[in-house]
Amino acid sequence: MSAKERMVRSAVYLFRERGYTGTGFRDVIAHSGAPRGSIYHHFPGGKVQLAVEAMRYAGDFVAAGTESAIKEGDSVAAVHAFIGWWRRVLVKSDFQAGCPIAAVTVESHEEAPQLADAAARAFRRWREALSAGLVAGGCSAERAASLSTLIVSAVEGATILCRAARDTSALDQVAVELELAVENALRSAG
Repeated sequence: MSAKERMVRSAVYLFRERGYTGTGFRDVIAHSGAPRGSIYHHFPGGKVQLAVEAMRYAGDFVAAGTESAIKEGDSVAAVHAFIGWWRRVLVKSDFQAGCPIAAVTVESHEEAPQLADAAARAFRRWREALSAGLVAGGCSAERAASLSTLIVSAVEGATILCRAARDTSALDQVAVELELAVENALRSAG
Protein backbone atom coordinates (compact mmCIF):
# COMPACT_ATOMS: atom_id res chain seq x y z
CA MET A 1 0.00 0.00 0.00
CA SER A 2 1.35 3.43 -0.93
CA ALA A 3 2.13 6.13 1.62
CA LYS A 4 -0.71 8.21 0.19
CA GLU A 5 -3.23 5.40 0.64
CA ARG A 6 -2.02 4.80 4.20
CA MET A 7 -2.51 8.49 4.99
CA VAL A 8 -6.02 8.53 3.47
CA ARG A 9 -7.01 5.43 5.47
CA SER A 10 -5.51 6.92 8.62
CA ALA A 11 -7.47 10.12 8.07
CA VAL A 12 -10.68 8.07 7.78
CA TYR A 13 -9.90 6.26 11.00
CA LEU A 14 -8.96 9.44 12.87
CA PHE A 15 -11.94 11.44 11.59
CA ARG A 16 -14.23 8.66 12.87
CA GLU A 17 -12.90 9.15 16.39
CA ARG A 18 -11.73 12.77 16.56
CA GLY A 19 -13.56 14.61 13.80
CA TYR A 20 -12.04 16.95 11.25
CA THR A 21 -10.94 19.70 13.61
CA GLY A 22 -9.50 17.24 16.12
CA THR A 23 -7.28 15.58 13.51
CA GLY A 24 -4.07 17.22 12.35
CA PHE A 25 -1.44 16.31 9.78
CA ARG A 26 0.87 15.20 12.60
CA ASP A 27 -1.78 12.75 13.78
CA VAL A 28 -2.17 11.33 10.29
CA ILE A 29 1.61 10.96 9.88
CA ALA A 30 1.94 9.24 13.25
CA HIS A 31 -0.99 6.90 12.63
CA SER A 32 -0.03 6.01 9.05
CA GLY A 33 3.71 5.71 9.59
CA ALA A 34 4.22 7.68 6.36
CA PRO A 35 7.29 9.86 5.93
CA ARG A 36 6.71 13.34 7.35
CA GLY A 37 7.36 15.28 4.15
CA SER A 38 5.16 13.02 2.06
CA ILE A 39 1.90 14.49 3.33
CA TYR A 40 2.65 17.86 1.73
CA HIS A 41 3.76 16.10 -1.44
CA HIS A 42 0.59 14.01 -1.77
CA PHE A 43 -1.83 16.64 -0.45
CA PRO A 44 -0.66 20.04 -1.75
CA GLY A 45 -4.23 21.27 -1.16
CA GLY A 46 -3.66 20.70 2.57
CA LYS A 47 -6.01 19.18 5.08
CA VAL A 48 -9.07 19.93 2.95
CA GLN A 49 -7.68 17.82 0.10
CA LEU A 50 -6.86 15.00 2.51
CA ALA A 51 -10.40 15.12 3.95
CA VAL A 52 -12.00 15.11 0.49
CA GLU A 53 -9.97 12.05 -0.47
CA ALA A 54 -10.71 10.36 2.85
CA MET A 55 -14.45 10.88 2.40
CA ARG A 56 -14.25 9.54 -1.15
CA TYR A 57 -12.41 6.48 0.14
CA ALA A 58 -14.93 5.89 2.95
CA GLY A 59 -17.85 6.40 0.58
CA ASP A 60 -16.45 3.90 -1.92
CA PHE A 61 -15.48 1.37 0.74
CA VAL A 62 -18.91 1.19 2.37
CA ALA A 63 -20.72 1.26 -0.99
CA ALA A 64 -18.54 -1.62 -2.27
CA GLY A 65 -19.60 -3.80 0.66
CA THR A 66 -23.24 -3.02 -0.02
CA GLU A 67 -22.82 -3.68 -3.76
CA SER A 68 -21.15 -6.99 -3.02
CA ALA A 69 -24.21 -8.08 -1.03
CA ILE A 70 -26.45 -6.91 -3.89
CA LYS A 71 -24.62 -9.26 -6.27
CA GLU A 72 -25.93 -12.07 -4.11
CA GLY A 73 -29.38 -10.96 -5.29
CA ASP A 74 -30.88 -10.23 -1.88
CA SER A 75 -31.99 -6.67 -1.15
CA VAL A 76 -32.39 -7.36 2.56
CA ALA A 77 -28.82 -8.74 2.63
CA ALA A 78 -27.58 -5.46 1.17
CA VAL A 79 -29.25 -3.56 4.00
CA HIS A 80 -27.79 -6.02 6.51
CA ALA A 81 -24.32 -5.52 5.00
CA PHE A 82 -24.66 -1.75 5.36
CA ILE A 83 -25.85 -1.98 8.97
CA GLY A 84 -23.36 -4.73 9.82
CA TRP A 85 -20.46 -2.58 8.75
CA TRP A 86 -21.48 0.14 11.22
CA ARG A 87 -22.01 -2.39 14.00
CA ARG A 88 -18.46 -3.71 13.50
CA VAL A 89 -17.02 -0.18 13.55
CA LEU A 90 -18.78 0.61 16.80
CA VAL A 91 -17.93 -2.62 18.61
CA LYS A 92 -14.35 -2.85 17.36
CA SER A 93 -13.63 0.72 18.48
CA ASP A 94 -15.37 0.25 21.84
CA PHE A 95 -17.91 2.87 20.66
CA GLN A 96 -15.23 5.49 20.08
CA ALA A 97 -15.59 5.58 16.28
CA GLY A 98 -18.53 6.69 14.20
CA CYS A 99 -18.95 7.82 10.63
CA PRO A 100 -15.99 9.80 9.27
CA ILE A 101 -18.21 11.54 6.75
CA ALA A 102 -20.73 12.64 9.36
CA ALA A 103 -17.88 13.77 11.61
CA VAL A 104 -16.53 16.08 8.91
CA THR A 105 -20.01 17.19 7.82
CA VAL A 106 -21.23 18.41 11.20
CA GLU A 107 -18.30 20.74 11.68
CA SER A 108 -18.63 24.21 10.14
CA HIS A 109 -16.64 24.56 6.93
CA GLU A 110 -17.76 27.76 5.28
CA GLU A 111 -14.17 28.32 4.20
CA ALA A 112 -14.03 24.89 2.52
CA PRO A 113 -17.32 24.13 0.71
CA GLN A 114 -15.63 21.22 -1.06
CA LEU A 115 -15.90 19.29 2.22
CA ALA A 116 -19.70 19.47 2.11
CA ASP A 117 -19.61 18.53 -1.57
CA ALA A 118 -17.44 15.48 -0.81
CA ALA A 119 -19.75 14.43 2.01
CA ALA A 120 -22.80 14.80 -0.21
CA ARG A 121 -21.14 12.62 -2.87
CA ALA A 122 -20.26 9.91 -0.34
CA PHE A 123 -23.75 9.83 1.15
CA ARG A 124 -25.23 9.80 -2.38
CA ARG A 125 -22.96 6.86 -3.26
CA TRP A 126 -24.35 4.89 -0.30
CA ARG A 127 -27.93 5.75 -1.19
CA GLU A 128 -27.36 4.78 -4.83
CA ALA A 129 -25.84 1.43 -3.84
CA LEU A 130 -28.75 0.66 -1.54
CA SER A 131 -31.27 1.90 -4.10
CA ALA A 132 -29.77 -0.34 -6.81
CA GLY A 133 -30.21 -3.33 -4.53
CA LEU A 134 -33.81 -2.43 -3.83
CA VAL A 135 -34.56 -1.94 -7.53
CA ALA A 136 -32.92 -5.30 -8.26
CA GLY A 137 -35.27 -6.80 -5.68
CA GLY A 138 -38.32 -5.37 -7.42
CA CYS A 139 -38.87 -1.91 -5.92
CA SER A 140 -39.68 1.01 -8.17
CA ALA A 141 -36.83 3.46 -8.61
CA GLU A 142 -38.76 6.16 -6.74
CA ARG A 143 -39.56 3.92 -3.76
CA ALA A 144 -35.99 2.59 -3.69
CA ALA A 145 -34.58 6.12 -3.64
CA SER A 146 -36.84 7.05 -0.75
CA LEU A 147 -36.02 3.89 1.22
CA SER A 148 -32.29 4.30 0.66
CA THR A 149 -32.45 7.81 2.10
CA LEU A 150 -34.36 6.44 5.11
CA ILE A 151 -31.79 3.67 5.58
CA VAL A 152 -28.75 5.95 5.49
CA SER A 153 -30.41 8.53 7.73
CA ALA A 154 -31.63 5.98 10.27
CA VAL A 155 -28.30 4.16 10.45
CA GLU A 156 -26.34 7.41 10.82
CA GLY A 157 -28.64 8.49 13.64
CA ALA A 158 -28.52 5.09 15.31
CA THR A 159 -24.73 5.13 15.15
CA ILE A 160 -24.71 8.36 17.14
CA LEU A 161 -27.13 6.92 19.71
CA CYS A 162 -24.98 3.80 20.02
CA ARG A 163 -21.85 5.84 20.65
CA ALA A 164 -23.64 7.80 23.35
CA ALA A 165 -25.09 4.72 25.07
CA ARG A 166 -22.03 2.56 24.38
CA ASP A 167 -24.15 -0.32 23.14
CA THR A 168 -25.69 -1.44 19.85
CA SER A 169 -29.33 -1.59 20.92
CA ALA A 170 -30.36 1.49 18.90
CA LEU A 171 -28.74 0.05 15.77
CA ASP A 172 -30.35 -3.33 16.43
CA GLN A 173 -33.78 -1.70 16.74
CA VAL A 174 -33.26 0.34 13.59
CA ALA A 175 -32.14 -2.81 11.74
CA VAL A 176 -35.39 -4.59 12.61
CA GLU A 177 -37.53 -1.65 11.49
CA LEU A 178 -35.57 -1.14 8.27
CA GLU A 179 -35.78 -4.83 7.43
CA LEU A 180 -39.57 -4.67 7.85
CA ALA A 181 -39.77 -1.55 5.68
CA VAL A 182 -37.68 -3.17 2.93
CA GLU A 183 -39.62 -6.45 3.06
CA ASN A 184 -42.93 -4.54 2.88
CA ALA A 185 -41.71 -2.47 -0.05
CA LEU A 186 -40.55 -5.59 -1.90
CA ARG A 187 -43.79 -7.43 -1.12
CA SER A 188 -45.96 -4.56 -2.36
CA ALA A 189 -43.84 -4.25 -5.52
CA GLY A 190 -44.26 -7.90 -6.40
